Amino acid sequence: MKIKRFGVAAIALAAAGALTLSGCTSGSPESTGEAGASTAVITTNSTEPQNPLIPTNTNEVGGGLIVDNIFAGLVYYDAEGAVHNEVAESIETEDSQTYTIKIKPDQTFTNGEPVTAESFVNAWNYGAALDNAQLSSYFFESIEGFSYDENVEEMSGLTVVDDLTFEVKLSQPESDFPLRLGYSAFAPLPDAAWEDIEAFGENPIGNGPYMFDGEGAWAHNERIDLVVNPDYDGPRAPQNGGLDVILYADLDAAYADLQGGNVDVLQDLPESALATFETEFEGRSVNQPAAANATITIPARLPHFDGDEGKLRRAAISHAINREEITEVIYSGTRTPAKDFTSPVIAGYSEDIPGSEVLEFDVDAAKDLWAQADAIAPWDGSFQLAYNADGPNQGWVDAVANQLKNNLGIEAAGAPVPTFAELRTAVTDRTIQTPFRTGWQGDYPSLSNFLAPIFGTDAGSNDGDYSSPEFDALMSEGLGAADVEAGIESFQQAQEILFEDLPAIPLWYTNTAGAWGEQVENVEFGWNTVPLYHQITKSE
Repeated sequence: MKIKRFGVAAIALAAAGALTLSGCTSGSPESTGEAGASTAVITTNSTEPQNPLIPTNTNEVGGGLIVDNIFAGLVYYDAEGAVHNEVAESIETEDSQTYTIKIKPDQTFTNGEPVTAESFVNAWNYGAALDNAQLSSYFFESIEGFSYDENVEEMSGLTVVDDLTFEVKLSQPESDFPLRLGYSAFAPLPDAAWEDIEAFGENPIGNGPYMFDGEGAWAHNERIDLVVNPDYDGPRAPQNGGLDVILYADLDAAYADLQGGNVDVLQDLPESALATFETEFEGRSVNQPAAANATITIPARLPHFDGDEGKLRRAAISHAINREEITEVIYSGTRTPAKDFTSPVIAGYSEDIPGSEVLEFDVDAAKDLWAQADAIAPWDGSFQLAYNADGPNQGWVDAVANQLKNNLGIEAAGAPVPTFAELRTAVTDRTIQTPFRTGWQGDYPSLSNFLAPIFGTDAGSNDGDYSSPEFDALMSEGLGAADVEAGIESFQQAQEILFEDLPAIPLWYTNTAGAWGEQVENVEFGWNTVPLYHQITKSE
């Protein structure tokens, strides 16, 4: 198969392949200037977080934007996806199984507590314990002592050596472990969090470049206000006075505010602007590939989608969707039809994995597969596709529904849910009774991150409850490879299984598409579609 490698992940692979991350921050190209170089506040958009802002329970973009800016992890990713130390002084290993992590001295949370080795170990143990039901618990699966069968309050693989040093022992050698440590699930927590973890999530105390602007900083469904953390001395020193994050229910309203100068940076654009934004905001817009994709998930628990019948119907639906037409007509080229389950900007991406032909638009094949499924159990009812109405989704959902009507001869329609948070809650609680839109924005630049957290058995983002021992074994084999690049073949073989089962139907890769006003400069969108807010400057 054709393997493509791009600069984004190649840099990240080089960092992880060294297996020693030490002293990477002082020369970072983003660490120019001092915190609060300007007092002007940057205004941007986002969605209401699904849950209280506990790092190990935040796995969606609305909450992720806030958590990533108020917490500092061991490492962070620059605009290209390269890994740099942030709180870590060094991350070292001799065998890719036991890692010694030293953190920098004199790091503090915004309540004055020191950031210590226990700040990380206690947070990770909390995130991994079954009784705490954290959405990102899956990310700790590799650590020795993690269990899906019983509640483990302290994983045996985590050992505090001294105040600034801890050791992590994995269940098997995994060469890309350092690459993962910039994901928010691995953030530290202060002792104050354990006094009342739910209350903490409403007004979190972090150690990152920004912090909450007092008790009322989070006005639910309206806005979240962040100010500069004056004690942060890491490589993401803010060059502005803070962030006002407006939680828009309608992206057209957000775009109108950008046009009117009432919003500085828009990281999501409405469908109505996709054909014109690059012209209207010439020199102040971005449209570039990113580590993000869009899919449709149809759980096997839904009628007609279990077993062989379900496989046939998913394949029929996939063949019935004209991805080229939708990405051009609806998205004006800001999306690219999917060829796999990952992203073209991730090292090891391939366009021709065996089985990927199921993504080709083929009406005859779609009708034939649907007829084979009807022979098992005749179809009844309407195909309803749930989506959040506060994002740019109605256009493509309506287009998919119309294509299914025309190409399969069935009733199909969109099923709007008012907000992203409500949709995610219904998905997480398994109360949703229809297929639904899904997607993935990379947590760290690795093929495995687009596969294991979404399709691994019992994984925290496995919205369709998919389980395949063969897939799990291949993922484990890839993660345990001698180096990151050596695991790519196993990850591609795992995708062959996904193409056969289609636990989610890949639609397209999401470009970074955003725009900004004349009043801001130094705007740069990262590898995962999110602006690097700390480096944005604004005229007073």
